[in-house]
Amino acid sequence: MNTNIEERRRELRQSARSLHGHGYEPAHLELERVAAWCRDEGIEADVYGDGEALQAFETHVAELLGYPAARFLPSGSMAQPIALRLWSERTGRPTIGMHPTCHLELHEERGYRRLHGLHSKLVGPAHRPMLAADLAQVSEPLAALVVELPTRENGGQLPTWHELLELCDLAHSRDMPVHLDGARLWETQAHYDRPFPEICALFDSTYVSFYKGIGALSGAMLLGPGDFVKEAAIWQRRQGGNLFSLLPNWASAAMRLDARLERFRAYRTRAIELAQALSPIEGLRVNPDPPQVNMFHLWFDAAPDALLEARDQVAEERGVWLFGGVRPGELSGSSRTEIYVGEAALQLEVDEVASAFARLFECGSG
Repeated sequence: MNTNIEERRRELRQSARSLHGHGYEPAHLELERVAAWCRDEGIEADVYGDGEALQAFETHVAELLGYPAARFLPSGSMAQPIALRLWSERTGRPTIGMHPTCHLELHEERGYRRLHGLHSKLVGPAHRPMLAADLAQVSEPLAALVVELPTRENGGQLPTWHELLELCDLAHSRDMPVHLDGARLWETQAHYDRPFPEICALFDSTYVSFYKGIGALSGAMLLGPGDFVKEAAIWQRRQGGNLFSLLPNWASAAMRLDARLERFRAYRTRAIELAQALSPIEGLRVNPDPPQVNMFHLWFDAAPDALLEARDQVAEERGVWLFGGVRPGELSGSSRTEIYVGEAALQLEVDEVASAFARLFECGSG
């Protein structure tokens, strides 16, 4: 891409008001907030994962979700394969069941296979969440079943509560541990309207992320039985993830978690309002419609390059950055992108966003 175009887009993204996520801000601001919080709270750094403040945070999250123990790790890409290896060793089975759009399958270079010798069995179709009927079609004994709530690649779709109960009950009836890919677990509570411990009680282990919906620096937590988490810590060290200190990462999560959790109902409400306003626009489709959580996908009847050019023009004219990257859609000449509703969307009027998207198609056809 032309360097001048790249630079102009960078300037637009930084200067325009963002719709996606919690908005753009310079990198130093979060580090300054972390430093101030550590000073005000008298926080001491952990040393190789050992520290009073870090253990207090792990205990807090474990209690919040209803698990005996928790371990902070650098990433979900480390936490989840470790969890699945441990379940494989305990069950004596090498194959993990997962949805076709599972992050482990699509975005991690199949590290579960290369690093841990595990195999995958894809369960159910890609276009919707996994159901008990899908698992019933699998005759092969599985070491564990990975369930993602919500499924990101489907625009944040969730099974109904009854469907989720059926799926987990069937897995457990077959002596199959169920692991929750909870990268976006925080988003699900507003939809299910149930406390986190009730949701997590369906799962033998859970991974949560802190940099996505919570908006903290990179970091994850793996939760489960005490002996399970203790073994996971050993594998964290074996994989080079037990750094001398992860202070900035866990402090960023700890200082904002509780306050951010109080905001997700407002985010979900705004996502539903936005989808309702965008659905009538010709050339655009919302998936799912209505949204179930505070995210959804937009499908466009426009090619990616043309769409990005139109986005840039709208940003220049309206001062609103509607979305970041786009991917080709299923049909030739179509595109799709993800809208994650957080603090940024609450700072914009719904009518203003709808008008900006309508203008997007005017720019693209002009």
